[in-house]
Amino acid sequence: MAYASFSQFLNVLEKAGELKCISVPVQTELAIAEWVDREMKSPHGGKALLFEQPLIDGQLSKFPVAINTMGSEKRMALALQVESISDLAQEISLILKAKPPTDLREGWSLLKQGMNLLHARPKHVKNAACQDVVHRFDGATARNLSLGELPILRCWPQDGGRFITLPNVHTRDPETGARNLGMYRMQVYDGLTTGMHWQVHKVGARHGKLYYERNERMPVAVTLGGDPAYTFAATAPLPDGLDEILFAGFVRKKSVELVKCLTNDLEVPADVDFVLEGYVQPGETRPEGPFGDHTGFYTAVEDYPVFHLTAITHRREAVYPTTIVGIPPMEDFYLGSASVRIFLPVFKMNFPEIVDMALPAEGVFHNLVFVSIRKQYAYQAFKVMHGLWGMGQMMFSKYIVVVDEDCDVHNTSEVLFRMCANTDPKRDSTIITNPSDSLDHAPSVQNVGSHMGLDATRKLAGEGYTRGWPELVRMDNATRKLVDELRKQSEVRHLA
Repeated sequence: MAYASFSQFLNVLEKAGELKCISVPVQTELAIAEWVDREMKSPHGGKALLFEQPLIDGQLSKFPVAINTMGSEKRMALALQVESISDLAQEISLILKAKPPTDLREGWSLLKQGMNLLHARPKHVKNAACQDVVHRFDGATARNLSLGELPILRCWPQDGGRFITLPNVHTRDPETGARNLGMYRMQVYDGLTTGMHWQVHKVGARHGKLYYERNERMPVAVTLGGDPAYTFAATAPLPDGLDEILFAGFVRKKSVELVKCLTNDLEVPADVDFVLEGYVQPGETRPEGPFGDHTGFYTAVEDYPVFHLTAITHRREAVYPTTIVGIPPMEDFYLGSASVRIFLPVFKMNFPEIVDMALPAEGVFHNLVFVSIRKQYAYQAFKVMHGLWGMGQMMFSKYIVVVDEDCDVHNTSEVLFRMCANTDPKRDSTIITNPSDSLDHAPSVQNVGSHMGLDATRKLAGEGYTRGWPELVRMDNATRKLVDELRKQSEVRHLA
């Protein structure tokens, strides 16, 4: 069954031995981040942490802080309520196989239809737990809670302030009515305003541009907590036209119940912990940053839109969910890895030769992509590289390394061995100019940079290779089985 609340998810983590409760008071200013950074970098992502007494400027917060809740393979599976992330990938694969699509657009359309058939369409309700407690800032009622009272972290010493790092930002296209759920960090300026860090490539920014052109105030709602499927949907690399709320319903096997906000016309999931209602005013920007980002470096100060708060609503027993990013591995690595696993059938639909894909932690999401293929013809690896660069957020992939199907792309050491052994740099590399991540500090010009592909597959005669390609050194199966049996006998004798 879908999680009815974020607290229910935390209870599941605790029963599974995946949650540590911290009872001592800990400062939201840097100290929680330092504690969590050590936990995230421990083997297998450590444990989720619940800080029961977070301190804001020396004062105890009303709300506990939960962090690193999806920072391991096991916790990602618990968050999405599957035995393995591969189970969701299999469901998507079955939808696509029901009526094999002829192209990528038809494939996404079929996927959307399949999700509808699985009763994932959202439902609308009038009463919601997320509106148990209401604080309005539009003069309707007196308020006694602002952003200053929420346990929002300052993560790194040079950060420009406190940042909301796990916000699910709800916007709507003013022309079509299509909604979008994205995740864009929010720097707190004061009790009623924040930055809204949607980059030029993001759907939220596109919606904003339409409102600006119409000179209309843009309604925005930000949710925190609730079923972790919402957070996963907000971060998943879905294409335009595939509704994140619909996808969340598909993931959780239950339609998302939506409730209308109190101070704007947007709808949000009814079971979340917090809702920040507000708006963005056309043309209004403010310097945002620095921020210690997932790149492992501080991002520079730039102007971004300003979010104005009109209401905060929350559950009576709300928990504040958050995360930190920085030098990998961090919690976001597991979110990104899950997305790759789940959407692998979509990539395979367009590139049937693909066997597997991985985004190693060192590549901070999309900087480094490993792909294994069943190679049949010359320059097939280059075909796959260029195809991937043309697929949505894969355009940001700075390095793509293609290996043969017998290479485990989840073993970085094995991929690097193949890359070093199987490539002649001049023959096997290509460099293109493509859009780059706005947060990437390396390109000389922001948002545009060069990307490199490396063909680490075995070479064929059609690729100019005239020598016989050597065999990889491996032991024969008979000897392997013999030694397996001898090792078992040795262990039995040792125990005796």
